[in-house]
Amino acid sequence: MSFHTISSKYLTLPVIADILQNNLKIKLSEGSIAKIEACRAYLDAKLKDSEIPMYGINTGFGSLYNVKISKDNLAKLQENLVMSHACGTGNLVPKEIVKLMLFLKIQSLSYGHSGVQLSTVQRLIDFYNHDIIPVVYTQGSLGASGDLAPLAHLSLPLLGKGEVYFEGEIVPSEVVLKQFNWQPVVLQSKEGLALLNGTQFMSSYGIYSLIKSLKLCYLSDLIGSVSLDSFDGRIDAFDELVHLVRPHNGQLKTAERLREFLS
Repeated sequence: MSFHTISSKYLTLPVIADILQNNLKIKLSEGSIAKIEACRAYLDAKLKDSEIPMYGINTGFGSLYNVKISKDNLAKLQENLVMSHACGTGNLVPKEIVKLMLFLKIQSLSYGHSGVQLSTVQRLIDFYNHDIIPVVYTQGSLGASGDLAPLAHLSLPLLGKGEVYFEGEIVPSEVVLKQFNWQPVVLQSKEGLALLNGTQFMSSYGIYSLIKSLKLCYLSDLIGSVSLDSFDGRIDAFDELVHLVRPHNGQLKTAERLREFLS
């Protein structure tokens, strides 16, 4: 079984395309695990030793920023945040986009800046590796402070709520959790914010479109090469020196491909 190890390394389109196209499983690096645990420990210590209001952690949200939340209700606050924002509508987001959303959310949380529990990230990885894909809706978010509604639907199955795609069907997430003998995640302070504040919805559509576009560019160059050869055209026009005078990397790449295809 092939794995991609999630770490602090920057992702590139070819790397993401390889992960998706080869259906690689994912796992956290030791470094990422340590960062996630350290950040969570820092936040827990901060809450234990201080009563200072920290927005969205022990206060309300938005206009309720000045409402103090007791320590007994911090977990409930985060659960309510996820549930209240899971109000999407419209068509269902394609499974391949949602799976990419899962991947990008895991990557984002792996940097250890969000204060989430390691168990929360690991459950998202479990969903990804077992092809348990949350049902997400296309409408309901502007992406102004994050893709709140889509990411809320992405997060619902962590709580044993909402629906997921599993083995070709849409089923309640609680059914799948029971099948794997998994308990719902109990969100701790700040975790709802960490799950909802992000741009993984719009980023997934953008990355998916770019990967498809790069493939189309490759096919266009291949078809162009076949056409050039069929019409007995001259390859001299694609000499590297001709194209180096232009500051366009795409032009250089296309010329290089045509020379490669026709050599």
